[in-house]
Amino acid sequence: MKVALFTDETGWHTRQLQAALRARGAEGRCIDLADCRIDTTAAWHGLVIPGFGRELPDAALVRGIAGGSFEQVTKRLGVLHALRELGVAIYNDARAIERSVDKSMTSLLLHAAGVATPPTWALESAALAQRLVTRESAAGHALVLKPLFGSQGKGLQRVGRVDGMHRALPALKAYGQLAYLQRYVPAQQQPGFDWRVLVVGGRAVTAMRRVSDHWVHNVAQGARCEPAVLSDELATLAERAAAALAMDYAGIDLIPTPDGPQVLEVNGVAAWQGLQRVTRFNIAALLVADLLERRLPQSGAVRRA
Repeated sequence: MKVALFTDETGWHTRQLQAALRARGAEGRCIDLADCRIDTTAAWHGLVIPGFGRELPDAALVRGIAGGSFEQVTKRLGVLHALRELGVAIYNDARAIERSVDKSMTSLLLHAAGVATPPTWALESAALAQRLVTRESAAGHALVLKPLFGSQGKGLQRVGRVDGMHRALPALKAYGQLAYLQRYVPAQQQPGFDWRVLVVGGRAVTAMRRVSDHWVHNVAQGARCEPAVLSDELATLAERAAAALAMDYAGIDLIPTPDGPQVLEVNGVAAWQGLQRVTRFNIAALLVADLLERRLPQSGAVRRA
């Protein structure tokens, strides 16, 4: 069995997945979606997937998609859409990735599913966004301005009532002229923390606390990883969040509040190196097992001309 590992960079995660696939008698080939192309003269299915000749992979696991122009990213996601339509099991598929990479859609779907999440807004009007920030500030709230497609805690700013003073909304050019704003949840203790819960195949399997003196708790921003008890409350909330976005696997970020945990984000191409350090079982092996034992049998037969 040959599995495509779609990734824009190779490293620890891809090595873990390749080892887990080898242990199951399968081969994992790392491929950049930027190198894939549509060519209706090349094969019966109209795709060119490097390393697979005229054939298609038996399955694919999406580990990363490189940034690019709107047109480039559309083509890369289009390859994933096409593979799914051709009956290839994609883990997570393009639809799930689109829901999770767009933070505003994530927030909307979580809200529609009744999953506890902080109040959130996405506005193209800078004037309306500034009025929102002023109104929230007057009520004593800070807001977090986030890049719509950001990751690893990059580009986050607090606006509104911050440390007892009003902080206005900055120019939105660096944010694609879009204000994605989420009400800030102050730390309930010092140092502050949030949780990362991993959901695989609809089931929460492990959790950690990301602890930091800074208000941003991403590991990439210096937070330290600590083991966390996967309580029923955390597990249920994380599983509902993953289900709301129809994810095969997901890293769910949750924040403690006086009213209980709330979901901040859902990561459809979740890294797990930090989580692996505080988890006893092999996460890559669990992902591969779920792909091969649950997801692969669900895929349709590949149509051949």
